[in-house]
Amino acid sequence: MAWLDAGTHESLLQAANFIQAVQERQGLMISCVEEIAYRMGFIDKQQLMELAKQLSSNGYGVYLNRLVRN
Repeated sequence: MAWLDAGTHESLLQAANFIQAVQERQGLMISCVEEIAYRMGFIDKQQLMELAKQLSSNGYGVYLNRLVRN
């Protein structure tokens, strides 16, 4: 868990850059509600597949599809 101050334009940009770096280097999405719901058992693999299918034309959907395959 990390607290990111975003009270100024500069700190908001720093927070955004931090999130981008973590996502790119770790291959994870920060605060991906579909992934959280899946990992916590609120939705099953089939439901995750349906959500991924709806978003398959963008990077977020690609990420969800990768979760389904793994």
